[in-house]
Amino acid sequence: MIFKKIKFIALLCFILLARNANAQFNDSTFYHINFAPTGSINKANGSTAYLLNNNLKFNIRKKDVSLNFTNTWIYGRQNAGLTNNDYSSFVDFNLYKGPEHFYYWGLLNYNTSYSLKINNQLLAGAGLAYSLIDKPNAYLNLSDGILYDASDLLISGDRSVYHTYRNSFRLAMKFNINNMVTLESNTFLQNSLDRKYDYIIRSTNSVSLKLRSWLSISSSLNYNRQNRTSSENLLFTYGINFERYF
Repeated sequence: MIFKKIKFIALLCFILLARNANAQFNDSTFYHINFAPTGSINKANGSTAYLLNNNLKFNIRKKDVSLNFTNTWIYGRQNAGLTNNDYSSFVDFNLYKGPEHFYYWGLLNYNTSYSLKINNQLLAGAGLAYSLIDKPNAYLNLSDGILYDASDLLISGDRSVYHTYRNSFRLAMKFNINNMVTLESNTFLQNSLDRKYDYIIRSTNSVSLKLRSWLSISSSLNYNRQNRTSSENLLFTYGINFERYF
């Protein structure tokens, strides 16, 4: 059933994204949709393990503001045991007002994760970002801000419901080489302001090779740590990437 749903979504995105795809945002291009179904399968000596990493993004960009929606679902099993059932949904906006290379951002993020022992987690906040490099083929950005965290976690088998404020620091970069190879990385360090041992690390790194204006092959390496639950995961996946600007 899971594979059938993924195949249906992939087919639908293929049909939508393959039509009249553009290269990037410009004066007449305000929307971007990206679907990346990736995964890995290992079967040997009677043992089977697989991991599916499905990422769907939708972006709206105007002169002074951008709005971004990101949904990620990671599902994995090893033999009969569940290893991952992790869902994350982001809604964020950037407001390009003020000094050059600076912009304001706001974020709303919901997470639930079997591997990181997160029953429910809601993060919301705002901050300021600065672009060290901001060119069509090269982007390097630092940002910092404050998030409110309301979490329901599983710690040593017991449920822990609490809230805290976090400092959220991010390093983001994206480089495009000859409009063929794209390297992209986003790393977050989110420390609680009142608990030294309570921090979150998220790092997403990918490389893609463009085959068509709307189709790429890609691989990603993701690392996540939720220190309060003493849980972490390291995920390597590969697959295809559909995108369309319109």
